[in-house]
Amino acid sequence: MGQPNLRSRRTPVFHGPAFLMCPPKLYDVDYVINPWMAGNVHRASREHAAMQWEQLQNALQQVAKVLLVEPQPGWPDMVFTANAGLVRSGVVAMSRFLHPERQGEEPHFRKWFDDLGFTVCDIPSATPFEGEGDALFEAEVEVISLRLVDPRFYHLDTCFCPLTGGYLMYFPTAFDAESNAKIEYHYPKKCRIPVSEMDALRFACNAINVGRHILLNEISGDLSQRLEGCGFLVVQVRLTEFLKAGGAAKCLVLRLSELDATHSAAARPRSAQSGCSFC
Repeated sequence: MGQPNLRSRRTPVFHGPAFLMCPPKLYDVDYVINPWMAGNVHRASREHAAMQWEQLQNALQQVAKVLLVEPQPGWPDMVFTANAGLVRSGVVAMSRFLHPERQGEEPHFRKWFDDLGFTVCDIPSATPFEGEGDALFEAEVEVISLRLVDPRFYHLDTCFCPLTGGYLMYFPTAFDAESNAKIEYHYPKKCRIPVSEMDALRFACNAINVGRHILLNEISGDLSQRLEGCGFLVVQVRLTEFLKAGGAAKCLVLRLSELDATHSAAARPRSAQSGCSFC
């Protein structure tokens, strides 16, 4: 396996939480590369998608800085910026999309990061990697692999959401027994928030967390109450047009700032001070 290609540049500085989004001007379901797309080809309303995306952007701008990358013709899934790469300390590990239908997004995202001053790390071309869809950071970088077993939850961020304060919202049956054992070892019971299948299918775990704010698609009253009981402010945004392509709130953003800008380490319970990178 070759060494990643690193190009040193000025490091972008964000004073507070910052995320990357891509307007859905060219969004559509043009093909089928996950189970959610099946039966939804050309059934998404671009007009409704634009309204839903703008509601999410407006809600996120209340608690974070939002930067934009322009969509490019022929690549309707660029709106799902979470898959563009994985960012830490001014370095971005660029994605290598599994499906040819998304591979053409790579140079456009690479140019955006390069222009902004990120150090670009190129993953070997033979290694499929789809950014925050496949890997999520916590406070420390101990890599823990988890295995998904339900094809409806094809990316980690569709069923696994680390939250401020050491909490975790997740859908246990999306993982095999060994992975659930790892999750239970790293997260004490009082910090685990398992969701029902109904909420999982609403992509409840595909949520954006900034401090005590959680932005996500519409969820059940029960889950909303549980999150509020843990001290979170729940902001629900209807994202049905994006569910047709297999994405929701978290898929529509990529974290650019450092983790401590979005997930305050000071708020973590003593039993959950250490963190991990899950993939």
